[in-house]
Amino acid sequence: MPVPTDMTAIEITAPGGPEALKTATRPVPQPGKGEILIEVHAAGINRPDVLQRMGKYEPPPGTTDIPGLEVAGTVAALGEGVSEFKTGDKVCALLAGGGYAEYAAVPAAQVLPVPEGLSFVEAACLPETFFTVWSNVFDRGQLKSGETFLVHGGSSGIGTTAIPLAKAFGAKVFTTAGSEEKCAACVQLGADRAINYKTEDFVEVIKAETGGKGVDVVLDMVGGDYIPRTISIMATEGRHVSIAFLQSPKVALNFFPVMTKRLTLTGSTLRARPVSDKKAIADRLKEKVWPLLSAGKLKPLVYKTFPLADAAGAHALMESSQHIGKIALIVRD
Repeated sequence: MPVPTDMTAIEITAPGGPEALKTATRPVPQPGKGEILIEVHAAGINRPDVLQRMGKYEPPPGTTDIPGLEVAGTVAALGEGVSEFKTGDKVCALLAGGGYAEYAAVPAAQVLPVPEGLSFVEAACLPETFFTVWSNVFDRGQLKSGETFLVHGGSSGIGTTAIPLAKAFGAKVFTTAGSEEKCAACVQLGADRAINYKTEDFVEVIKAETGGKGVDVVLDMVGGDYIPRTISIMATEGRHVSIAFLQSPKVALNFFPVMTKRLTLTGSTLRARPVSDKKAIADRLKEKVWPLLSAGKLKPLVYKTFPLADAAGAHALMESSQHIGKIALIVRD
């Protein structure tokens, strides 16, 4: 079918609450050199989308103001120089923006095939979390088989990706979550021990579970006072990776244990990184993780879906933190 000239998309009418998200008619983007145009079937919801809606996370320069960092669908058109895909291919992609729409243009380097056996909704819930977890846990954190891994926020989209992925590559996995239901879900995903931070002190639990040795790699989305508390239960030569701050990016920190245990404190963001960086991550995912997805050894945990027109409802659910796993928009059946 020919590509239309206009499409339905979600706009942020003004910085504010979920009600700021409204449907609008926008021109269908044209794929530039090295890009493909995706006919979007589903789009993943991520916390950075919420921050953008609130006016706290501007898109990178030159990026559409339409929110949405990951989609799945079919290739509708190819830009100049793209030869690795053909029209009709089922794909998923990491975007810098533009996912809440019927069509999205994206560099081909950030596009991966839909793993065998996965639906468009499931595939749309892969790119943002899998790119983020692989880049931070395995590239920056250098997690290895036989090591211990702690992820804070285990029931989030990132957490429900990090737990089974770390387990699949041979780590012992600890996580924190805010209810018994969420902890049970984390254990079902592969966590060796899920800690309810509302009723248990994760510092004491980790000390006991590791015999005082501590954990080798930490993925932290909380920040604030979690950072010094976590550093206190890190193993010698441990790596602490920060990717978000549900509390605060600012913290008073005693660096003495960082020195004595020779710790590495690092972190990253993904959205504004160059295409070459994202291609390198995509290549590693395609080699090491996509076969596990196609074999059914890994699968994204989808909590709930909403129609595109109810993006506000999806954002309200994410802000409630009641979900376990990913939230997605269904753009077309």
